[in-house]
Amino acid sequence: MKVVVIGAGVIGCAVAYELAARGAQVQVVDPRPIAGGATHASAGMLAPYSEGHDPALMRLGLASLALYDDFVARVRHDSPRTFDYERSGTLQVAAGEIEQEHLAEQARTLAAANVAHRWVDRRGAHDLEPALGDGIDAGLLLPDQGYINAPGLTMALADAAERRGARFTTVRVSGLSSGSGPEKASGVRINTSDGAIDADTLVLAAGSWSSAIAGVTTWPAPVKPIRGQLVHLRAPARLASRIVWGGSCYVVPWSDGTVLVGATVEDAGFDEHPTAQGVRHLLDAVHALLPAADAATFGEVRVGLRPKTPDELPIIGSSSTMRGVVHATGHYRNGILLTPLTAVLVADLVLDRREDEALELTKPARFGL
Repeated sequence: MKVVVIGAGVIGCAVAYELAARGAQVQVVDPRPIAGGATHASAGMLAPYSEGHDPALMRLGLASLALYDDFVARVRHDSPRTFDYERSGTLQVAAGEIEQEHLAEQARTLAAANVAHRWVDRRGAHDLEPALGDGIDAGLLLPDQGYINAPGLTMALADAAERRGARFTTVRVSGLSSGSGPEKASGVRINTSDGAIDADTLVLAAGSWSSAIAGVTTWPAPVKPIRGQLVHLRAPARLASRIVWGGSCYVVPWSDGTVLVGATVEDAGFDEHPTAQGVRHLLDAVHALLPAADAATFGEVRVGLRPKTPDELPIIGSSSTMRGVVHATGHYRNGILLTPLTAVLVADLVLDRREDEALELTKPARFGL
C-alpha cells in the first residue's frame, strides 16, 4: 500500500514510522523541513494530569503515556539519533492562598482517582527543588509524568522511518481529490508544487495548516492556529531535576543545561513572529519561579502555531466525506503526549481497517470532515 503523509512534524513522522515499520510504502510531504512547524517550539511535556482536565482528553493522554516507554525504545533501536526522555515527574507549585486552594483541589481530585501524587508544603517543595523562588508556598508532585525532547524525537522518527523505506519530500501541497461516493474509484491524488502524487491513502497531519489545504476544508475551519512562544535559556548547571510548573509558566530543564520556559497562548492567526511582550512575560515568570534562571544565557525564542479544535480534542480517523483520506491533526497542546497513540490508531486504521474505540472521541465527522 502506498501512503502519503502531509506534514513532517512529530505526528506526521510518527505515523510515517509506524506505517513504514509495518511494510507500507510511505512518502512524507511538507514545505518545511522536518520538525519545522509547531514541533520545534514544543517543550515536550508528557503530563496528562496537568494538561488534560477534560475526561476524554485525559483518557487519550493516559493511553498514550502508557505506550511511551516501548515507543521510545523502538525508536532508539531503529535510529542512532539521541534525545532526552525522562519520567522524573512534574512539580506543580503554588504561590499564595488562591493558588494553594486550586492546587489542593487538584490533589483531592487525584486522590479520588487513585492517581499517584504527593502534596508538599513550602519546605518540602524547596527540598525537592532548592532553586525555587521564595514566594513558593506548596507543591504537588506527580511522579509518573515527564518530558521528551520533541525536535530530537521527531528527527529520530524521521531517520527511523527512512531506514524502513519512507521518503521525505520538501514540496507544498496545493490541493487533493479523492473518490467521494461508492461508485468512485478509491485512491487519492495530491497536487503539489512538484506535480501530482497518487496514493492509496492520504494521512493529513499538517497541524494548523490542515484546514488550508484545498479539498478538505469546511467552514468555519475546525483547526485554528494558536501561537505559543517558548524561550530557550542555557544554564551552567541543571536548574531543576524535573519539570516545574507555576501559575504563569512552566520550566523544562534538559540534562545539558538547556532550560525551556513556556508558553504563551495567543490567538494571532498565522503570525509566527515572536513578540517583546511574550518574551518579557516568560522571563518575568521564570524569575519568580526559579530566580537562578537570571544567570542563564539567552538562547532563542521559538514560536509554534498549535492546532486547536473547538472541543480541544484531536481529529483522528477516516474522513466522512473523502474516501482514502485519514485525519491526524488538531492535537493543540498535547501533540507530543498523544504521538504514540496517534501513530498506532492511524496505522491500525490504514493497514488493518481496525477502528479502536478511542476513535469515537476523535472522529472527523463531528466537524463535517
